[in-house]
Amino acid sequence: MRLLLVEDDERVAAALVAVLGRHGFQVRHARSGHEALDALVPDGNEPYRVVLLDLGLPDRDGFEVCSRIRAGSGVPVIMVTARADIRSRIHGLNLGADDYVTKPYDMGELLARIHAVARRGAQPSSVAVPPLDAVPQQRGPLESRGIRIDRERRRVSVDGRDVPLTRKEFDLLALLAQSPGVVYRREQIFSEVWRSGWEGNGRTLEVHIGSLRNKLALPGLVEAVRGVGYRLIPDSPTSTAADQAPSAPAEH
Repeated sequence: MRLLLVEDDERVAAALVAVLGRHGFQVRHARSGHEALDALVPDGNEPYRVVLLDLGLPDRDGFEVCSRIRAGSGVPVIMVTARADIRSRIHGLNLGADDYVTKPYDMGELLARIHAVARRGAQPSSVAVPPLDAVPQQRGPLESRGIRIDRERRRVSVDGRDVPLTRKEFDLLALLAQSPGVVYRREQIFSEVWRSGWEGNGRTLEVHIGSLRNKLALPGLVEAVRGVGYRLIPDSPTSTAADQAPSAPAEH
């Protein structure tokens, strides 16, 4: 079984690689978020079955790395970190981590958790995570379907017309626009935009989605994926937003 270990501490990584190797794992060690995302780009080899992800990476926070992995892949992710506070646990799981293990940990338990998430995962498939330089960064404008999102000035325009949005509406639109066509789960949206769990707050998200559609005068811009979340409909010559918007009328 191939496993990706994302850990910047060489001593910790060396010990893990040795133990995992003795238990039959083929381990690749990535020392940064950049290296981890590059490692997950399909290269024709057997895909990774599990990712062990430390949060304290030198180039970017592990939460961001998890979010980017999850935006393009279903590979199981186990966060292995010294951050033991409950807010970090909730945030990591809301971002899509399959498990959360705090250091120090028992090696037998970690091995059991690795096998558990690997069993729960679907059949391994190629990981569609783009290279880091192909992923939209947090600065600079985004443009899609005539919408221009200036994240530094926090301004939005549609076909040159300024559209005033609330802070949460702007953050929600900017998140969805990072990867048009990619479905963002409700849990991830609440974790990213509201910094909280979504349980019991589903109506809040529906209201903000409806408000965005009305203010932008693009009712089919955001599609509800029933039971999962929402996505921004990308430009497509063969599929219009109007064709897709009625698919889940109850979720706005």
